[in-house]
Amino acid sequence: MPYRLLFVCLGNICRSPSAENIMNHLIQQAKLSDKIVCDSAGTSNYHIGAAPDRRMTAAAAKRGIQLPGIARQFQVSDFEEFDLILAMDKANYRDILSLDTKGKYKNKVKLMCDFASHRQEKEVPDPYYGGSQGFDNVIDLLLDACDGLLQYVVRRVGIARQRL
Repeated sequence: MPYRLLFVCLGNICRSPSAENIMNHLIQQAKLSDKIVCDSAGTSNYHIGAAPDRRMTAAAAKRGIQLPGIARQFQVSDFEEFDLILAMDKANYRDILSLDTKGKYKNKVKLMCDFASHRQEKEVPDPYYGGSQGFDNVIDLLLDACDGLLQYVVRRVGIARQRL
């Protein structure tokens, strides 16, 4: 059974689909697609069914990463479905944990920036109301954090990287 990661932001059109697809890109490069699977969701219902934001898609494309997918809202059942849930910021983290009324899944929920090794940010900023440089910044931050997350999952689960 593959290790399952869920990336969560507010609307599921900028940060979390970017993290999902950057992670998928790194997983494919490491030839671990059969060992780790990813999805993303939003804590709100603002954008259910929408494609990723065009500005985020353009920033990712500059780095050779596609952003397929459609927005969905985080569900309580996601606590059971996923091994690790990655919140983009502290508000998302609190919103996710507020749905865990018995405190059963707290150990499954982490902040995405906890896995960054080259960047100092504690949260992935929401670029939605800013200019293009904010989207580029988020992609760069997520590239760092996803690289650290992949290393963490490989170590934690004991996955052997496939030889190229």
